[in-house]
Amino acid sequence: MSAAVYEERDDPGQLASALLSGAVHVALLAVLIFGVRWQSRPPEAVQVELWEPPPAVAETPKPAPAPRVEPPPAPKPEPVAPKPEIVEKAPPPKPKAEPRPKPEPVAKVEHKPPPKPVPKPEPLKPKVDDTTKRMLAEAAREQDARAVDRELKDLAAASSANSKAQAAWIDKVRAKIRGYIVLPLNIQGNPEAIFSVVQLPTGEVLNVKLKKSSGLAALDAAIERAVLKSSPLPRPDSGFTAPREFELKYKPLD
Repeated sequence: MSAAVYEERDDPGQLASALLSGAVHVALLAVLIFGVRWQSRPPEAVQVELWEPPPAVAETPKPAPAPRVEPPPAPKPEPVAPKPEIVEKAPPPKPKAEPRPKPEPVAKVEHKPPPKPVPKPEPLKPKVDDTTKRMLAEAAREQDARAVDRELKDLAAASSANSKAQAAWIDKVRAKIRGYIVLPLNIQGNPEAIFSVVQLPTGEVLNVKLKKSSGLAALDAAIERAVLKSSPLPRPDSGFTAPREFELKYKPLD
C-alpha cells in the first residue's frame, strides 16, 4: 500500500471567525462599560417640606390713656395802628390858551371872461345887376360845354385807339386760327360764323360756343376745332388788355 499524502491548505473560514469573535468581544466590553456608568449615576434627591401650625400670638396689653394736656391761652392781638390818610394833591391849573390872531380877509379876485372876438366885417361885394349875372352864367355854361367836349373827344380818341388795338389783336387771332383750320370741300360762297370765346389772362382757351352758324355744320365744327388748337391765343400789344370773353367772327375766304 502506498502512503497517503496530505497537503496543508489554508482554511478560508478561520480568518472570518476570528474577526467575528473579536467584534463580539468588543461589543460586550462596550455594554459592560456603559452599564456600569449608567448604574453609578447618583440618585435623584427628593425634597420633603414639613408644615406645622404657627404658635399662638400672645395678646399685648393696651396702653393706658395719656393725661389730657390743656392748650395754652391764645395771645391777645396787638392793636393795629391807623393808616395815615393820603391827601391827594390838587392838579396844577391849566395854562390859559393864548388867543390866536384872526386871519386877515383875502380880497377875492374876480376872473373876468375873455372878451369875445369881434367878427371882422366882410368885404363889400360889388353890386351885380341882372345883365352881369346873365353874362356870368353864360360864360360858366360855355366853360362847362368846352370841358364836356374835351372829355368826349378824349373818350372817342381812347375808344378809337382801343378799337384799333382790339381789331389788330383779333386779326392776330384769326391768322393763328387759319393755320389750324381744315376747310370742308363743299363750301359755297364766303359764309360767316360767329363764336363766343372765353380765355384766361395767359391766353389759354377755356370755352368756345357757337353764337351764329355759317349754315354748314362741317365748317362750324372745323372753326371750333381750330380755335381750341390755337390755345394759347396771341397776346395783344402794349396799351391794350385782352378781354376774358370776346366775340370772334370768322369767314373762311377772308
